[in-house]
Amino acid sequence: MKRRVALLASMALLIAFGMAAQGPAKADPWAGVRFLLGSWSAKTTGGMAQAQASAGYAFRLELRDHVLVRHSRSGACNAPDDFDCQHSDLLYIYPSGNGSALQAIYFDNEGHVIHYGVSTPKPGSVVFLSDPAQPGPQYRLSYVLLDGVMAGKFELKMPGQTEFMSYLEWSGKRQ
Repeated sequence: MKRRVALLASMALLIAFGMAAQGPAKADPWAGVRFLLGSWSAKTTGGMAQAQASAGYAFRLELRDHVLVRHSRSGACNAPDDFDCQHSDLLYIYPSGNGSALQAIYFDNEGHVIHYGVSTPKPGSVVFLSDPAQPGPQYRLSYVLLDGVMAGKFELKMPGQTEFMSYLEWSGKRQ
């Protein structure tokens, strides 16, 4: 009986030591942006682009949950002749080197590449902001989920300007 108690006590200590050696559970880097996950339909609602379009986009975790990726595609579109309605893009969101903040990089079929810092000012809201020190316009991309409707806005601030201008706005629901 004493041997069993000693064996059980030893096993309990080994399990406890093993759990302690693993350290505390890591914080979920995606906690503030999980509301984005899924497939979404969208229709434009405003902005300088003056395009009336429908589109779809999907946010999903990829590469064993190390990267959050948005794939987007345009649908039917009515716009001025100088606006390219056939748009597709990729947005890769990833933890920064220290893992405490998120960064993102955007690519589209027009050759644009934008690096963003990512913030989550409140639950159900995320803002992607490009570095104002980079040449050219500064960009801001934002998403807000309210009552099941995802609203998005892409804005830009030209050099010398103090305010962002809305280039494209959209809203839609999860598919």
